[in-house]
Amino acid sequence: MLAIVSLSEQRVTVYDAAGKISQAPVSTGATGYETPAGIYSIVQKKPLHQSNLYEDGTMPFMMPITWTGIALHAGALPGHPASHGCVRLPESFAQRLFDMTDIGMRVIVVREDIAPAEIAHPMLFQPKPWRRQAAAMTQPDRLSGSPRLSVRSREVPPYRGDVAALHGSGQLEVLMSIAAAKRAEADAASKKAGAAKQAAARRAAEAAPAAKVLRAAEHQHARAEEPLKRSQRQLESAASPESIADVEATKAKAVAKLSEARTQLDAANAQAQARSDVAARANDEATAAETARDVAIEAADEAQKKTLPVSVFVSRKMQRLYVRRGFEPVFEGPVMIVDADKPIGTYVFTALNSANDDGKTRWSVVSMYKGSDHPAPAERQHQHTQLRKSEPAPANVMGAKAALDRIAIAQDVIDQVSEVVLSGSSLIVSDEGPSIETGKDTGFVVILSGEPQGGIKARRREPVGRPRDNELFGRSPFRGFPFWK
Repeated sequence: MLAIVSLSEQRVTVYDAAGKISQAPVSTGATGYETPAGIYSIVQKKPLHQSNLYEDGTMPFMMPITWTGIALHAGALPGHPASHGCVRLPESFAQRLFDMTDIGMRVIVVREDIAPAEIAHPMLFQPKPWRRQAAAMTQPDRLSGSPRLSVRSREVPPYRGDVAALHGSGQLEVLMSIAAAKRAEADAASKKAGAAKQAAARRAAEAAPAAKVLRAAEHQHARAEEPLKRSQRQLESAASPESIADVEATKAKAVAKLSEARTQLDAANAQAQARSDVAARANDEATAAETARDVAIEAADEAQKKTLPVSVFVSRKMQRLYVRRGFEPVFEGPVMIVDADKPIGTYVFTALNSANDDGKTRWSVVSMYKGSDHPAPAERQHQHTQLRKSEPAPANVMGAKAALDRIAIAQDVIDQVSEVVLSGSSLIVSDEGPSIETGKDTGFVVILSGEPQGGIKARRREPVGRPRDNELFGRSPFRGFPFWK
């Protein structure tokens, strides 16, 4: 799914792989608080949010597209731009959109309305043949990061270890089925670990009284030894037969009591040892169950990661290529652009579902402008100006192809992205660099420099010691090859 917000027409249109599915009027940022034209994605969903910036800032069905506060949400629609930078939606539409979208859905804000158009080009990634790809689906990969995106449930065949049984399903459905099975295994392992931990706690509790009895028996045995030692010393110093007889009688009683104490000590020791052995075995079983749980959770996380879309961003400004899976950076490297000193435009290419059984991935493109790659700067539109309601123009396919013709991506990068490209994956090509809004738990954020940016400037908090542009993606070890291992 993809949402396109048109600033001039003040409307939002939602598309899926089959085309337009919904449309509604909006109210974007007023003069001085303009919603910046650019490329975003939903980073969070909150049914009801109260703004901490503006009084009476109730935001039902809030879906922020930046962490500095620009969001889609239900709000008043006066018929012209009137917000502080957010995109206000009709409440009923906002609720439907909230229910049908996932975190990570692409949101594109354009000056004039543009509709996605299908495109084919050799530079657009294609998955490897299904059987080779299916064989890799069950292999672990070492992609760093944690899955932040939700995936809506779909009716897919259950995975029981046989990938071939899922041949009739699409690649994403297979991966989702495997992920669901791995998650079920992790849940079962977690329950088993919890039960084992409780059993270990019970066994430890049962062993505690036996250990207490053993300590008491040891104390009693030590006390019983003292009369015998005393009698032994008295016997050595006794002189008369009468005193010797008395000491012998006392010694006999001490021996009997010591023997009784020894019997009790042996019994207590045996019981304590048995209980201790049971507790130790239960603790070992709990440790093993927790280890198995951790392994199962890691496998489930790895399987879940494989269901997340891959985003590739080629920046002419930075002369670099960036790759994210979900919201996590996984790779960054140089890219070759022909005539790098000349504008290339900004385009969003999105992988769609396969059109037929050949496994080929269809692609669509959205251009940020209708035609020219060198659009004139936008004029600031007064908030009460009559807004145009024309039909969206088709994306500039020829310009998009020309942009792709100028890009040369290393073959090993192409191969590795092709291994994991799924429906919903994307390629962004832009003259711009990554916005500072791109960071932890976001997709790529690209803001067009030639458009008003009041809404984001009013909210932005500049970081102390702003990082260099090529460090906006953090310091994770994603700069090398191979980046899926």
